[in-house]
Formats: sequence, structure tokens, C-alpha cells
Amino acid sequence: MTMAFDVMSDTSDEELLSLYANGDQAAARALMLRHAPRVLSLARRLLNDPAEAEDVTQEAMLRLWKIAPDWRSGEAKVSTWLYRVGSNLCTDRLRKKRGVGLDEAPEQEDETPNVEDQMIAADRGRALRKAMDRLPERQKLALTLRHFEEQSNPEIAAVLETSVEAVESLLSRARRALAADLSSNRSALGLATD
Repeated sequence: MTMAFDVMSDTSDEELLSLYANGDQAAARALMLRHAPRVLSLARRLLNDPAEAEDVTQEAMLRLWKIAPDWRSGEAKVSTWLYRVGSNLCTDRLRKKRGVGLDEAPEQEDETPNVEDQMIAADRGRALRKAMDRLPERQKLALTLRHFEEQSNPEIAAVLETSVEAVESLLSRARRALAADLSSNRSALGLATD
């Protein structure tokens, strides 16, 4: 099995999808190993719920498998298509949860031995998540894709189905809103005040 994946590691996403559509399970595994972790990471950041994020990742990959026989080569990159599907699934779940606190997920444990640093980092993380949760959905998605998923503005534009200029505007507005939202808590969060 490892040898089959090694051979497929140099195969393009579109070729793998075509191979899968023709019944090649090794191609499906290669696509899963290549893309599921990034979709999962995006979903975790947007949903703040590991179980929901896993469900979104599975659903996005299932949709890819279903569309494989009809995939039109050259129209979209598989990675961009998966980000779009994953972000849409997250948006749908967030809309259903309106009114329910999205920041109730347990904090991830930090292995830093200094408890005070851990508490400050946790407070900052909660403050950032709460501030991001107050952003409009498209701003939050653009910011997540740019700063957490390290996508370029053109890649984000493809996911959001908009122009690069619109992405730049979304990012700018999101950063300003976050700065304004977090500025009132600077001293409480242990940040220097100018």
C-alpha cells in the first residue's frame, strides 16, 4: 500500500480523481491523504468544534468522490474546490447554530511549563476567537484562509468566488474590526499599551 501511494505522490490531483472515477482506490487514498488534513484544519478554525470539523471534512471528501466521474478538467483546482465545499459546509453549520455559543470548545493544552503564560495565551486565544466569531462570515473565512491556512489572495478569491480586490477589502475590514474589538482588552490580555 505504501509503495502505491509513493508512486502516486507525483500524480496530479486531476489524474488521481480520474483514476478514482475508474475504480482505483489507491488514488482515493492519495487524494484523501493530500487534502483532508487541510480541509479539517479549516473546519476546525471556523467551527471551533473538532467533531463538527471531522464531519465537514468527511462530507467534503464524499462530495469529491461523488463528483469524480463528472469532473471537468481545467475548470477548478481540486484543492480550491474542496476549500469552497468545506467552507460552505461550515457556513451552513454556523447558520444553524446562530444564538449558540461557538467558543465552548475546550482549550487545547499547551505543553509550556509556565502556567501564567498558558493562562495569558488561553485568554488571548479566547479573545481572538470571540472577536473572529463576531466578524461577518465572509470576513472570517477570508481571514482564516489567509492567516491560518496560508492561502494566497488569488486562491482565496477562487474559494470565495470573487475578485482579488474584494478579498483584499474583506481582509482589510476584518483586520480593522479585530483591532478595534481587541483594543479595549489590551491591558487585560497582557499586551503593551502605547
